Parts: sequence; structure tokens; C-alpha cells
Amino acid sequence: MRDAVIVEAVRTPVGKRNGGLSGVHPVDLSAHILRSLVDRTGIDPGLVDDVIWGCVSQVGEQTSDIARTALLAAGWPDSVPGVSIDRQCGSSQQSVHFAAAGLIAGQYDLVVAGGVESMSRVPMGASGQVAGSPFSASGWTGRYGEVTPHQGVGAEMVAQQWGLSRTQLDEYSLRSHEKAAAAQDAGWFDDQIVPVPEELTGGEPVQVDEGVRRGGNLAAMASLRPAFAADGVVTAGNASQISDGAAALLMTTSDKARELGLTPLARVHTAVLAAADPVIMLTAPIPATRKALQRSGLRLDEIGVFEVNEAFAAVPLAWLADLAGGDTGVEKALNPGGGAIAIGHPLGASGARLMTAMVHHQRAFGIRYGLQTMCEGGGQANATILELL
Repeated sequence: MRDAVIVEAVRTPVGKRNGGLSGVHPVDLSAHILRSLVDRTGIDPGLVDDVIWGCVSQVGEQTSDIARTALLAAGWPDSVPGVSIDRQCGSSQQSVHFAAAGLIAGQYDLVVAGGVESMSRVPMGASGQVAGSPFSASGWTGRYGEVTPHQGVGAEMVAQQWGLSRTQLDEYSLRSHEKAAAAQDAGWFDDQIVPVPEELTGGEPVQVDEGVRRGGNLAAMASLRPAFAADGVVTAGNASQISDGAAALLMTTSDKARELGLTPLARVHTAVLAAADPVIMLTAPIPATRKALQRSGLRLDEIGVFEVNEAFAAVPLAWLADLAGGDTGVEKALNPGGGAIAIGHPLGASGARLMTAMVHHQRAFGIRYGLQTMCEGGGQANATILELL
């Protein structure tokens, strides 16, 4: 029976908006991480059946099927195809799902899943500025009224629905930075990060995630103004950072890995999707997690690490409240190396960035099962369970 295994997972450092990676064209950033897969594994890139590449703002420098453009920029053979996909923030997690499905179905033998986003160069929402609104005046308005979904407003709605205070959001966010800083100091990210050299940046090389802040305190967090409502609780401090980055996973089957002399790190055990209210938008990780557990036959307490994307602090806190019921073990296993609040959220790359972090953490600590989920535009969510091999 065919399966889908991950044999390598790498990422760039995550750059701050207008930071060290802002001078790098997203095609070149993608090409850099694709070349790193070849360097690390020694594979012949001509054997790759497809490059499935997440990217949210597919406009300007990120248009014209950036997957294909990037692999050609990486020097890969003309014979290798590539496709760009958009499931909003979960785009590159969806890349992994599509890759796994293709491998199990026999459509692929060797495939790359990943993604990129340069939010410095292609601003968030840029694709929506081209020609009209994606929310039709008849179909959408007839169902949801005069409402234009907005993730920041959705985060305020989540905080209100789950009774989350400003202090709770800020405390969670401060812990995210503390965990990310500790992970950097402990070398947790060393094996997964491929530094971006000065030849690409046009300045200094970028070797570490730029958004991690050290020495923060609640008083400083409390001084920040609400970002989306005058009396709101969501601020720039308890939301994910606008960022630049790319990440990629090389995937194959167990049989093909043996043939190529590659060592699998983990198997894609379960992959599911879920959706919920598109106006509040951010709650679907909860039903996605339940669906993944039901389909896998696993219990929550059998999962040793969780990656729940920190689009806003309200998202993982609501997830914990609904699923963990005060279980401190689950809370301890959640985002152990920090999350997007500290590291950053380069939209199209984030799913692959989280999965890269999770599979390396599983390998480093001998954790059999890891579960990843993330909220996505339109009220959707992916959930993936990896099994360590």
C-alpha cells in the first residue's frame, strides 16, 4: 500500500516587514529554498513530478504561477512542472495535503510541497485591489448582509465569544516570544533554517528569524492601542507579524525513499479539512482538529506536539478552551518553539513553516504524533497529523 512520507523539511529565516529579506524577489527566495532541498538530499531535481507552491497574494511579483517560475530560477530542468495554490493562510499546508494525496494515489513518486510570501514586496490584500470586490452584491450580501469579512474583526469576535481578556491575549503573546527566543538559544531551529546569503539580500545575510523580541513585558504590551476596535482587545502585539519567507518539504513514498537512498522523517498519517462561519472566520481549527482525531482514531492526549497557527492570540486560546478543557499537558505541547506572533506569518509559506517546525521537533524529542492546524480566509482550516518514523 502506498503512503506519503516527508524526507526533508527546510525553511528560510522569517524576515520582518521591510527587513532583511525585503530586497529578495519572492521567486528568488523560493528558488533558494528549492535549491537547498537538492543540496541536503542529493536528489536529481529532474525526478520531481511536481512542485506544489502556496502563495496568497498572487499578483505582481508573485503571479504567473510562481511555482514554475521559481523552480526554473532554481536551475531545475525544464521538464519539472509547478503549480501555485491559494487556500489563504493554509496554502502551503494544503500543498502538503495535495502532495500526500498524489503520492498515495500513484500520481506522484517524488514531489515538493511548500510556499512563499513576500509581504514587504507584495502587500497583504494587493490582489483584492485589482478589479472589484470578491464579495458579490447579490449572492454574498443576500446570505450574509452588508458584511465584508476581516480577520482582525473576526479576532475581536472570537475574543468576545470565548470571554478572552486583553491580559490573557497579551500574556499568551509574551509567552510566544519567550518560547521562540528560548528555541533560538537552544538551537532548535538550526537544522531547519537555510540562511539567505548577502548575494540575495543585497545587504547582510539573514540567518535567524527577525521578529522574535526579547525582554518584553506586559506593561509594554498593555501600552499598545487596539488595532480594529476602539474598545477592542486585539493589538499589533497579540497578532501575527507581517513577514517574508519561504519553506519546502520533499515528499515521496516509503518504497521510493528506499530506492533513492532517502530516510523518511515522518508519515502523513491523517489530512482533513473543515469550514465554519466565514464572517468570524477564525474558528475552523476547532472542528478540523476534532475531525482529524476522529478520522485518525487517536485521542488528544496521544498527540505529543501541536502547531496551531497564531494568526491572533485569540485563535489558539479559543482552540485550547474548546478542546483541552484546562489540560495543562496540551497547553505545554502547543507551539513549543513559539508561533507566528513571535516568528511571523508569511502567509503562503506559513503552513510549510509550521510543518517544518513540527517534524523537526518530533524528530528531536522522539514524539510519535504531531498535529498541525491553522485558520484560513473564508472560515476554513486544514488539520494534519504526522507520525514520526
